[in-house]
Amino acid sequence: QVQLVESGGGLVQAGGSLRLSCAASGFTFSSYAMSWVRQAPDKGLEWVSGIYSGSSDKYYADSVKGRFTISRDNAKNTLYLQMNSLKPEDTALYYCAKDQYYSVTRGALDAWGQGTLVTVSS
Repeated sequence: QVQLVESGGGLVQAGGSLRLSCAASGFTFSSYAMSWVRQAPDKGLEWVSGIYSGSSDKYYADSVKGRFTISRDNAKNTLYLQMNSLKPEDTALYYCAKDQYYSVTRGALDAWGQGTLVTVSS
């Protein structure tokens, strides 16, 4: 079965950096687009970033553009999110999610990890 396991979250001061990882198994990782989605305390889900199956195209929410970088290593079945210049408003539970297609749809996510918590202190 599809499994997505996030890691790399933690407590960091504003202005700091973190790198999230998502280990994927149970499907052909290289055939599907992947996304990061976050949920801040007492708020709804926010799509953060997505990457095509072959890494040819990457997309970002305006709130993280220029600060976050998504990448993937298809040989290692792993998705990454490098987060720089972190702000307190980036505090959230970050989920890795699999798309139903090779392209980034944002809405057609059919598998999710359990999430990794990122806390940014001011």
